[in-house]
Amino acid sequence: MLCTKIINARFLTMDPDHPVARQLGIWQGRIVGLDEAVAALPAREVIDLQGATVLPGFIDAHVHLPWTGFTQNTTSIAGCTRIDDALAIVADAVARKNTPGAWVSIVGYDQRALGRHLTAAELDTVSQGHKLYVLHDSGHGCVVNTAVLDLLAADVPHENGFLAEGAMGAARALRLPYSQEEVAESIGRAARTCLAEGITACAEAGIGGALFGHTPVELGAYQLAREKDLLPLRVQLMVSADRLRPVGAHEADGIPKALDLGLRTGFGDDWLSVGALKIFTDGGMMARTAALSAPYEGLDHAGQLQDDPEVLAQSIVDGHLGGWQLAVHAIGDRAADVALDALERAQRLRPRPGARHRIEHAGLIRPDQLPRIARLGVSAVVQPGFLRSFGDDYAAIMGAERAPWLYRGRGFLDHGITLVGSSDRPVTDGSPLRAVQFMVERASASGRLIGPDEGITVDEALHAYTVAGAYACHWEDRAGSLTPGKRADLVVLGDDPRGVDVSRIGDIEVVATYVDGREAGK
Repeated sequence: MLCTKIINARFLTMDPDHPVARQLGIWQGRIVGLDEAVAALPAREVIDLQGATVLPGFIDAHVHLPWTGFTQNTTSIAGCTRIDDALAIVADAVARKNTPGAWVSIVGYDQRALGRHLTAAELDTVSQGHKLYVLHDSGHGCVVNTAVLDLLAADVPHENGFLAEGAMGAARALRLPYSQEEVAESIGRAARTCLAEGITACAEAGIGGALFGHTPVELGAYQLAREKDLLPLRVQLMVSADRLRPVGAHEADGIPKALDLGLRTGFGDDWLSVGALKIFTDGGMMARTAALSAPYEGLDHAGQLQDDPEVLAQSIVDGHLGGWQLAVHAIGDRAADVALDALERAQRLRPRPGARHRIEHAGLIRPDQLPRIARLGVSAVVQPGFLRSFGDDYAAIMGAERAPWLYRGRGFLDHGITLVGSSDRPVTDGSPLRAVQFMVERASASGRLIGPDEGITVDEALHAYTVAGAYACHWEDRAGSLTPGKRADLVVLGDDPRGVDVSRIGDIEVVATYVDGREAGK
């Protein structure tokens, strides 16, 4: 007897051997059959979806759950366009804290909306003896007040209180880490938001590191979240490369650096596992720190690498030799050059054709870089929401020649590169359906077309958020399509993305999300 049989639905299976179905059977959290294979089987529960469209649960291959959860519960200055308004919100947060000497965190900071960066001196006027930490929306910078600057080493660079990349990490290091309990609660809040948008699995893009880590025992916080039933979706954890250290393994192992006990990609189970090693090579476009091969339009600099190119390359090689799948953060084309050079070197030293290394973001990829990515078998994990939300700005700072290279779609697919969809939540909107819409129409929120030749089909965009996401996370035998034997992770939609006008895809209702054959929230 089946546990559940779902009938009277339009299942878009993403499986070419059985692309559309009307019925689906579930037993112990797994799909056991479709259509005639289950039609005559009895079931404890029969669910009639009355013609609704069902897809495999969406997979967000690059997300930040704790950061998202903390952002949801932190004072924000998002939407402010005047310095005085932003400072007034900070002053109110300080008054509510009313513990001089304590830290006050603020999120939602974006200098573009304000016309310029806030300064330490301006924050001093509202700090009332508190330490202020105003996080940039990109996660690649922050503004702090003088009370924080006074605690930093003299050689930490800043611009009137704005700290970027490693300098921001130095400020973060001054604070006590969050407790595992706090992180677990934050994970739970963010996970519920993901479920509401049809996401059943995701890859957490960097735990334990200086830039995005929340505690040196962050993996334990995820375990706690699972133990407390706060983890209602499947999560794969990328580990920040700065957590690796030299080890005295046997020379035959060829492992120069590792986590304690040699933990690496693949450890865990269907709910919580260790995924790729996250390596940062540059910053972000919002903060103007993505490393480009030519300057930003209208600026006198081309961003920055996170470290000396050889140091970055060695981290990539060490991770590869240690048996890790690599997730290399490279937004600018110069950073992509560094990543590709190092990946080629690593594969020469120890060929691992099945490593499935990934470039996270691949925000600006020149035409000459596409064949290199394809030759290396590297996946491009992109965030279409960036151009939907920030496309007007990104196109302006890249200029007419480079704007069509931003967050490509067609270029990757035509070269045989696996195109993987993701959000980088909470940097921008996390909805897979709105991202699918952008991947097809390539229109920013204002309606501006950005690289329209990079548009792809609806089927290809859905593939990026299902089949390709599963492949990038080594889940293809368990997720990504509605195929017998795979996990019964489903999203029920109020309409068929392939049957509505493209401009309406992002507004399709997510009716329900099923994980392990059970409707989330019930």
